Amino acid sequence: MVALAWPVGRYLANVFEGKPTFLDWLFRPVEKVAYRLGGIRPDQEMSANVYILNFVLFSALGTLFLFLMSFCQSLLPGGPDDRFITTQMTPSLGANTAVSFATTTTWQAYGGETTLRYLVQAIGLVSQNFLAGGAGLAAGIAFIRGFARTNSVTIGNFWVDLVRAVLWVLLPLSLVGAVFLVWQGVPANFAPYTEVQTRQGGTQIIAQGPVACLEFIKNLGTNGGGFFNVNGAHPFANPTPLCNFIGMLAIAVLPASLPIVFGRMASQPKAGKVLLAVMVALNLIGLWVCGHAESSLPPQLSELGVSGGNMEGKEARFGVHDSVLTAVVTSNGATGSYNSMHDSFNPLGVLVLLVNMLIGDVAFGGLGSGLFGLVMNALMGVFLAGLMVGRTPQYLGKTITVAIAKRIALFAVLSAVVVLLLAALAVGTSAGRAGLTTNGGPHGFTEILFAYSSCFANNGQNMAGLDANNLFYNLTTIIAMLVGRFGLAALALNVAGHFAAQRRKPAGAGTLPCDTVSFGVLVLATVLLLGALCFLPALALGPIVEQLQAR
Repeated sequence: MVALAWPVGRYLANVFEGKPTFLDWLFRPVEKVAYRLGGIRPDQEMSANVYILNFVLFSALGTLFLFLMSFCQSLLPGGPDDRFITTQMTPSLGANTAVSFATTTTWQAYGGETTLRYLVQAIGLVSQNFLAGGAGLAAGIAFIRGFARTNSVTIGNFWVDLVRAVLWVLLPLSLVGAVFLVWQGVPANFAPYTEVQTRQGGTQIIAQGPVACLEFIKNLGTNGGGFFNVNGAHPFANPTPLCNFIGMLAIAVLPASLPIVFGRMASQPKAGKVLLAVMVALNLIGLWVCGHAESSLPPQLSELGVSGGNMEGKEARFGVHDSVLTAVVTSNGATGSYNSMHDSFNPLGVLVLLVNMLIGDVAFGGLGSGLFGLVMNALMGVFLAGLMVGRTPQYLGKTITVAIAKRIALFAVLSAVVVLLLAALAVGTSAGRAGLTTNGGPHGFTEILFAYSSCFANNGQNMAGLDANNLFYNLTTIIAMLVGRFGLAALALNVAGHFAAQRRKPAGAGTLPCDTVSFGVLVLATVLLLGALCFLPALALGPIVEQLQAR
């Protein structure tokens, strides 16, 4: 992944700076047609506030489109047969699904093969995976421009960035990836579900459909919504370890390349490398802790004489380590493409996944969101370090003014305010506790906290012990998804607009260098410290106390 980040980063920088690429011959004519049909003037750029407005309105249109399509799916032709649609698309579930895919959260309070028709999956969900993912990448690039430009009142054109993100990045990679999945055994058809007789004499329904068209873009666009209820654990969605490995690369490579884009566009390549190193360090810490936890047997299994790691809820073809790799990459990558049931992880393993989401999925995060989340943490670290030494805090030659500092502070506490208030509302009301159909106590609390953390981080993975398909959770998780997507993006782009308007100041004796190992340590410490200050008490009530009770 690190090796691929460099060439991919250079390619992305060329795409969004309008420099020549090897795909121009194919997509330049298509781009011109898109501009003509959409009435887009590529030479007309936007201020940060106008960029934010277009980003929000475009997402609102996508939400409305998907809501109408999913809620009216009974009028659509094609399979599967009505007798297999066992979960009805209520207005609250339809709204929740539409918001989740339009925000790249893909939080699924339903089973895909028992709820949605083929055309909703192949057209509605796939289109939002492309468009919402492209919009997120566009916002990330606009954020980078704020640091790269000087004395500028604009940060780019949202529609130009969106078109280039889809045409030059997501579409070609997804076409190649979908063909690869078909080669690995992922179905791509509109055939009816197959009824077979099992060896025991019973009947089994084997679901299929246009799976390959959804499965690769869900990872590439850091969406994560599965065609099947069990997502990447299903043999038709993720049939081989090679398929699983390529899926993890698809999740991580684009977000990991954005620090390289940041360094190139801001003419500070070493600063981009430091940010990438922080991402890698956070990922490796999570892999080590979660791997250690899942290599240990739960007390209930060790008492039965079972040996080996914790295989409860995991697929035999992946085992403990591929399951841990997937869990950590997806929880870090704002992508809910799980291939094992996290409800069955040991408490320490669940703690890692929770922390990854609570700190904002900054390693590697979603398309765009991971980078600006990490940079906002870096700005917080620079601000605090400047206060300690009595210097005006600067980053890449730009001053962190009072207005910028206020937005950084709000960005830092917004997740805690939303996630903890919604979790408190859920555990304090009968409607919220009604979702705990399997577990109570610390584990039940962890399931609720996990749900709101996942939705706010636009991640989408869940602990299956929580029944979230009811009016209470459908509405409250919508709040978390919307604030996590648009609240954080609006603050980050507003900060970018303030930085773009400044002129770059030369480094002085009091300037904190941003391209050193010590700066990387400062950013890493800031991420972990802010996470601990905001969420350690809540974690102590959930996975930490559960881990202590298991000893």
